[in-house]
Amino acid sequence: MRNDSQGGFKRDFGPKEMHKATCGECGKQCEVPFKPKEGRDVFCRECYSKKRSY
Repeated sequence: MRNDSQGGFKRDFGPKEMHKATCGECGKQCEVPFKPKEGRDVFCRECYSKKRSY
């Protein structure tokens, strides 16, 4: 663990495991830092950003 600027501690888990997925909005191949679940849409970074701005 290391000390962060606010006096707390952050754990360093190393690089995240990335999983391949297909965006449910535009159909583009992308990678996400979690294992996609069957029947749930996954969005690429661009489509996710557009959805969050609503």
